Amino acid sequence: MNDQLKRSEELKQELYNFVLDADGALATALESYSADRLKRWSETNLQGISRSELAIDMFLTEGQVADQLVLDAFTQSQSQLSEADQALVKSWRNTFNGLFKVLQVPGGDSAAGSGDRYQLMNWLTEKQYWVEPNQAQSAEELARLSPGEIVVTRLLPIAADEWTFSGPLMLLGKLGKPKLAVAIGNFKNWFPGYLYGDAPDLLEEAWESVERFHQDFVEFFGGDRVTLSGHELNKKLNEYQDVITQRRLEEAGIDGSKSLQELAAEAGVSEEEIAESVESFGEDGSQVGRLLQNKKAVKMVMPSINLPDDLRRAEAVTVFVHPRWGQTFLKDYNRLTELAAATDEASTAKLDRLVQKYLKDDAVNAYIWRCLVDENPEPLTASLGRVLERPELTAADLDEVLVQADKPLEPTLPEIANVPIHLHNLFQEALQEVGQSSSKKKSKGKPKRKTGFAV
Repeated sequence: MNDQLKRSEELKQELYNFVLDADGALATALESYSADRLKRWSETNLQGISRSELAIDMFLTEGQVADQLVLDAFTQSQSQLSEADQALVKSWRNTFNGLFKVLQVPGGDSAAGSGDRYQLMNWLTEKQYWVEPNQAQSAEELARLSPGEIVVTRLLPIAADEWTFSGPLMLLGKLGKPKLAVAIGNFKNWFPGYLYGDAPDLLEEAWESVERFHQDFVEFFGGDRVTLSGHELNKKLNEYQDVITQRRLEEAGIDGSKSLQELAAEAGVSEEEIAESVESFGEDGSQVGRLLQNKKAVKMVMPSINLPDDLRRAEAVTVFVHPRWGQTFLKDYNRLTELAAATDEASTAKLDRLVQKYLKDDAVNAYIWRCLVDENPEPLTASLGRVLERPELTAADLDEVLVQADKPLEPTLPEIANVPIHLHNLFQEALQEVGQSSSKKKSKGKPKRKTGFAV
């Protein structure tokens, strides 16, 4: 163990004692933070790791008390810390959660100079790290960290380009692509703030893609909210996709009216060369051949949008789009506004049931609730008052109500955000493997007529 790691462990223990021995505001902040995390992890089924230990470890580096980081409160209370120690503790703001693949382990075929360190790659961002273990990890855990192992953990900086583990490890094994894709989805549910925790540039690009989606939608539909029948909305969304696809092709300098075969010929690239190039990225070269042989224009071979059956068959679907909250589809928003405008007893009872549903529905986020109450202040607050048995409730209490209903007041990265190309490729390959596996199972039984999309 090097001196910097040893000093890091000593300071981390002092920080731990500072927080766990505290009372008053700091103790209350830890209790509140832990309760919030434990509730979320219970709802998202986080297993295979000590939740309480993880919550405390995260609080040490990102928790706040009286509008101040716990790390800052700690350094201010420890006047004897050297400048080097203070700088080390301050660097712990960069501690992050990740889903890592083990690339190298100490000894064996490890790279020269790796020493006792492990080389990990964060699957979310493809960034690589040299990590030196500390005394918190058991020999049994470290023995399982073989090349290819997937592990969910936190990394804490101890020097420039040097890291150590922070908090408990969750060892997931050596995962195939379908299970790895599921693990990434789980990670996003468990730690939404750390999807690109070590790559602020990727996070910024993802948020920019949401803003661009909002701009494109408003330009095409004429506003950030539209209500249509499910069938008509499905048709309009496909028209919208055609317009956006054509725009993206033009921005890339591609003539969308030409087929892939024509574009490849103009570029002087053979079908075999394209297939080989695509296969080098893990794609199926035969699929490229099918696309190249297709005489349709590029924009015509793009997959069509199809809403889920329940939305497509709905009498009225309202779509909300927002540059931060993303996109939301609601089948009964029109019905709710109609009930809010009614005054008879039967409508009031129906409104209350729908309000209860909206409080429980994750899709109805804080942005939509604010729209509802802004546009229907009296009937909505009255309904909330009846549902929550708070007759004195006013529109000013809405944020408090949303917090109690476990609805975040600030958005997390929406599902419509673009993802890095390596994650996009992983998800596509995972779907392909699942599809191939399903086809093999079906082929063992009674032959069935093929259905689905073809290009």
